[in-house]
Amino acid sequence: MLQPYTGLRNQQSLLLCSPGAQRCAAVAQLLPARAAASPIVQQCSRRRGCLQLACSLIRRDDVSTVTKLPKPMPRDSIRLGLPSKGRMAEDTMQLLKDCALSVYKPNPRQYVASIPQIPGVEVWFQRASDVVRKLRLGDIDLGIVGYDMFSEIGDEDDDLVVVHEDLDFGHCHLALGVPTTGKFAYVTTLEQLRAMDCWTAEMPLRVVTGYHAIAKRWFKQQGFEHVALLTADGALEAAPAMGCADIILDLVSTGVTLKENNLREIEGGRILDSQGVLVANRRSLLERPQQLLPVLHELLERLDAHLKAEQFYSGHICIAGCQCAIFAGC
Repeated sequence: MLQPYTGLRNQQSLLLCSPGAQRCAAVAQLLPARAAASPIVQQCSRRRGCLQLACSLIRRDDVSTVTKLPKPMPRDSIRLGLPSKGRMAEDTMQLLKDCALSVYKPNPRQYVASIPQIPGVEVWFQRASDVVRKLRLGDIDLGIVGYDMFSEIGDEDDDLVVVHEDLDFGHCHLALGVPTTGKFAYVTTLEQLRAMDCWTAEMPLRVVTGYHAIAKRWFKQQGFEHVALLTADGALEAAPAMGCADIILDLVSTGVTLKENNLREIEGGRILDSQGVLVANRRSLLERPQQLLPVLHELLERLDAHLKAEQFYSGHICIAGCQCAIFAGC
């Protein structure tokens, strides 16, 4: 029996991530003995802890004619991939700003920028899916993406290393949306959905989703025999009411859109929790540790400092006849 899909901390993970000041020590374990002996690697190893080897990207059927992925073109710069559009892009830029990292983009139509505080780093704006694909290919070295996209485009390839799994933005989860009326009126659990006797090879459970790779793995692990995965580019919530799908599988943030379209989540139907993650290319870590590790160390230090500071607050109290007092707390 397959184990339930558990997302970031799944059984394919070779190392578990740890927060705060423990993120980089395992880098030395990934590197050859000569590289691991370098002062930079030893410094990062002392100050940081554990990385996670996680899945990477392109589906196998996308590269069925390729026996071995080509190596990227030689270059001296370190490349950081960021989402180019949407809420994820806005939140990523705000996170970097909060970490005192300014992204300098001389022309808004360009897709390349720089970070003056970290010389030698090129910032490349790409679609979130392409950030993951280019990370696997080695065309970029670091990337910030949502874990949902990372898992969907990923193919359990250990060439990608999750170096920060908790950037604390872009929180959402991937879940089933089931109609509240009709034959689903009394379906409130995953077991009830699976036990419905109307699903056959001729009439399978029709699921509309943009996450086919995750859905295919998950439904198989949950023991569903007859499932048809359908594709839509948007407005998935309308599909059941139109009769072109039975249920949906999509990202859920507040759940308001589900309710307004007569859909609901069911017990056991929450598939994956997602938020922003920082990912590195393992081959880049292996082949260019002298260049990449200082940049990675600087990014992690700033990210952890900001995330730690977010737990505290400070304020000023002015009372008549008294001096202004400053207080802080968490």
